[in-house]
Amino acid sequence: MSSRERILGRVRRALADVSGEDAPIERAYLREHGSRSVEETVELLAENLADYRAIVHRCTTADLPATLAGVLGARGAKTVLVPPGLEPSWLAETAAEQVPDRVESTPDELDRVDSVVTACAVAIAETGTIVLDGSPDQGRRRITLVPDHHICVVRAPDQVVSSVPQGLERLDPVRPLTWISGPSATSDIELDRVEGVHGPRTLEVVLVADQTSAEVTS
Repeated sequence: MSSRERILGRVRRALADVSGEDAPIERAYLREHGSRSVEETVELLAENLADYRAIVHRCTTADLPATLAGVLGARGAKTVLVPPGLEPSWLAETAAEQVPDRVESTPDELDRVDSVVTACAVAIAETGTIVLDGSPDQGRRRITLVPDHHICVVRAPDQVVSSVPQGLERLDPVRPLTWISGPSATSDIELDRVEGVHGPRTLEVVLVADQTSAEVTS
């Protein structure tokens, strides 16, 4: 008998005569906290992203190429890393050189790239979290961890959910998931904040919405 089995056996014996009000409490956890409209859910996402020091932009699908060109231009980016499945029209107006995501790229080569643009799998409003799952429009995990500047495009409200449980329902657990809540940051024992240690120092999120009244699916 293993240690686990012995411990569980003791627990069962200790609870054998427990009933009624003394019985263990079953906890029914909420799938989301509160009741929000579609617009309120997207607003909460934007607020929490900003609270995590991400820079949030808003635009329509038609304006997305100009918005991305403007963000890259303001950053002074001369090169931008592009996942293989990214919609080509998104970067049609940028003057930056587009660098393809290649398997043979070294960490040093990725570190020299100024920016990376990706889509996302889902965005979670309550936690201000963007989740990538390695799909073709997001690329391999390392292309969003090594470059210092990450621009992530989120289709709102289609890709926005309220809570983590709702987000998990949309994700495939066997895929390489990367959960991003703001730019990379860590603090030492004296609470000195250092950014860019294990990911991009700057995260910019573009919320693309044409009909904000559409229903958020969960």
